[in-house]
Amino acid sequence: MEGEEEQLPQEAHAEPPVTSGASEVVPRVLSGEPQNLSDVDAFNLLLEMKLKRRRERPHLPRTVTELVAEDGSRVYVVGTAHFSDDSKKDVVKTIRAVQPDVVVVELCQYRVSMLKMDERTLLREAREVSLGKLQQAVRQNGVMSGLMQMLLLKVSAHITEQLGMAPGGEFREAFKEASKVPFCKFHLGDRPIPVTFKRAIAALSFWQKVKLAWGLCFLSDPISKDDVERCKQKDLLEQMMAEMVGEFPDLHRTIVSERDIYLTYMLRQAARRLELPRSSNAEPRKCVPSVVVGVVGMGHVPGIEKNWTTDLNIQEIMTASRLAVKVAFLGLLGYGLYWMGRRTAGLVLSLPATQYCLQRASSARPHK
Repeated sequence: MEGEEEQLPQEAHAEPPVTSGASEVVPRVLSGEPQNLSDVDAFNLLLEMKLKRRRERPHLPRTVTELVAEDGSRVYVVGTAHFSDDSKKDVVKTIRAVQPDVVVVELCQYRVSMLKMDERTLLREAREVSLGKLQQAVRQNGVMSGLMQMLLLKVSAHITEQLGMAPGGEFREAFKEASKVPFCKFHLGDRPIPVTFKRAIAALSFWQKVKLAWGLCFLSDPISKDDVERCKQKDLLEQMMAEMVGEFPDLHRTIVSERDIYLTYMLRQAARRLELPRSSNAEPRKCVPSVVVGVVGMGHVPGIEKNWTTDLNIQEIMTASRLAVKVAFLGLLGYGLYWMGRRTAGLVLSLPATQYCLQRASSARPHK
């Protein structure tokens, strides 16, 4: 089968520039001769202060799940609601408490721009779904993936309009807090969105595509902040996922289950033992377990827990069939033209002038 394949990452897809918060943690020299520290000594000093700030048994929010790697590295997964002030606070509290070596977020390189935008700009962008954005999405991701992306953006815009809150606030807080932790790296841990959209479209039947597009186009149910905060409860979220599985099981597999596998893989890649710097090559190597904070949607947490100790092969979830995508596009386009033709014909026939002409033609017909 003909397919497309994304290049698999070893550590992460991208690593935005993260500044170290040295001004906050380096002690000020009060008096005496100038301090001449080697790079190794400076590193060890900062690391020592970082470890002192790190709490062995931190008191973390209830939305945090702790996982332990085989080498002793610890991963703290913060389950969030993407439109939530409380989730932002949970992320800040967790990063400050555990002082991680790596922060991994549920973003890919195609969505990294939201880290650098302010809330006002993101709010405006989410509300303004225009033809220009549709054309840009189609150019970047292809016709079907671009259309699917715009439909999901419309859902995001609906929630934004209802709550007056831009999405992804927890990721921006994670980015800010990671820059304040010495030697903390920032990784993008989600599968590239074009791959997800192409696989999702290819997995659905023709009528499932039509039903999904129809539901997204006419989404209008009101959403309250209480609804969003209730999504942080595992029981409610799992119930919502169960309902979705019953209606679109293949969609759930590609958008949720496969990304659970990918996120787990990226978290495990980040949770590797750290090698400490040596003052000379004669000094023996010394490694210590790392600490990782993962920031993901609450719906991914059960899947990450389930996959944590299993053998993962992400090669299988990084390809999409071109033929299936083309067939899906042609089928959806054909149905769209058929539906528009029926509506147009119905409107034309309902016009008074059309009714008058039909009546005249009927009366003019010779009766037997």
